[in-house]
Amino acid sequence: MDFNQLSIFMAVAEELHFGRAAERLHMAQPPVSRAVAQLEKSLGAKLFERSTRRVELTAAGVSLLASTRKILEAIEEARSHVKSAVDGASGHIDIVFAGASTHRLVGKLSRGLRQSYPGISTTFHSQGFAQDALNRLLKREVDIGLGRWDFLPPDVESCLVCTESLVLAVPRGHPLAEATAINFKALATEQFVELTDTKSVLHDRLIRLAHAANFEPNIVQRAPDTWTALALVAAEIGVLLTLDSVQENVQDEHLRFVPITDVTTPIELRMAWLSGNKNPALPRVVNEAKSIWDHPTEVEPRTADGGNTYSVPVNSPETFTP
Repeated sequence: MDFNQLSIFMAVAEELHFGRAAERLHMAQPPVSRAVAQLEKSLGAKLFERSTRRVELTAAGVSLLASTRKILEAIEEARSHVKSAVDGASGHIDIVFAGASTHRLVGKLSRGLRQSYPGISTTFHSQGFAQDALNRLLKREVDIGLGRWDFLPPDVESCLVCTESLVLAVPRGHPLAEATAINFKALATEQFVELTDTKSVLHDRLIRLAHAANFEPNIVQRAPDTWTALALVAAEIGVLLTLDSVQENVQDEHLRFVPITDVTTPIELRMAWLSGNKNPALPRVVNEAKSIWDHPTEVEPRTADGGNTYSVPVNSPETFTP
């Protein structure tokens, strides 16, 4: 019993006529009759009662027809699943993202993917620091990384998600809490809370801005993640240089966020993936993310603090194809 025999049997069973079944299958009638006879022999049961006037299913034929429909439907479903996997309409994608600053973006992407590509499942991994996220991408533990990097390896492609502004998080009762903006020179005597990752973009900008303002930042405590750092600020341990995206994602009545007026190298949130990643679902997810996040136009980095201008290798066509 094989797929071809079952397909021929079902056509005859539904037409109850060997000639019409042959026409439906675009075959001559003798091969159709032979296939049915071979199937009956292999099953050891008669499937049709034949006469010169009519063809009828036997009890065995009725039973086989029900099973055949299920078998052929299962085969067609399997074909559809394989096609979806090859086309990238189904599959799985692992995405690593920065914690407190990207919650809304990640939620928006998750909802959009479920609506546009219900066959693609995703796992989101929260990672405290951008370098750790990049390392996981390079190790092929994830397919997509969201982070802020001044440099990316040549085998990593990326596109700009958004350019972010620096803000200072201060306790609600701090003298600067009601300021509309702050110049970094005004922070020379402040105590700073900072993240433990000294390779981060924020650490770089803190040092750059402080040195441009002719002081060394007084870092009194380091935190393992943004949530902890903000808790330390709320507890009046110090102030924190952070991003406007953090302000958008965090609601805490004990905190105030004040924009920094100093112009420095732009901080870019980027979506990155390995150029050699062959996951068929990756192009669809990248393009969907660009659409959902209103993918902005790439711009040249700018600097006004006297330091070197950092640049990120960009390889981000409007539509990503493998």
